[in-house]
Amino acid sequence: MHIHSDSYKIAAFSGREEVVEVIRQAESAIAQMTGNPGVTLIAYEKTDPAKQH
Repeated sequence: MHIHSDSYKIAAFSGREEVVEVIRQAESAIAQMTGNPGVTLIAYEKTDPAKQH
């Protein structure tokens, strides 16, 4: 899968295990609600337009 956006980048959560755990819990809850065990959430953060190019 390739997702490209100049306005957002994948959020980095190194050293923030509590944040990653919340995302895992949300994935699990959505998987249970939908019956789709292959749910993966991707966190994005808005980029600073002044730093582009």
